[in-house]
Amino acid sequence: MTEIVIKRVREEPQEQDGVRILVDRLWPRGLSKAKADVGCRVPEAAPSPELRKWFNHEPAKWEEFVERYRAELEENSAAAELGAQIERHPKVTLLYDAKDTKHNHALILRDWLAYQAG
Repeated sequence: MTEIVIKRVREEPQEQDGVRILVDRLWPRGLSKAKADVGCRVPEAAPSPELRKWFNHEPAKWEEFVERYRAELEENSAAAELGAQIERHPKVTLLYDAKDTKHNHALILRDWLAYQAG
């Protein structure tokens, strides 16, 4: 079974990260591709632009954001494909750029992928 962890893309890459996958819809501002050391990028697995703008990283909206994003994931073929891809690797690190480590979509995506792998 694949171990799925999350990490801010601006943290230093480490060998134990396994396959590093950027799951943000937008490329992190001011971060070079070389420094990010991203194995692949799946922007379509991120929340829709409308949902991202609505949430606006406001913790008060977190619970509703979780529900809305999970509903999007259920209809998201890119997220399902990502789930199939990561099963081929012992460890995957999902990368995100949000500053808030407790209220970001990568947490939800990690849990959703783990549940799907079941």
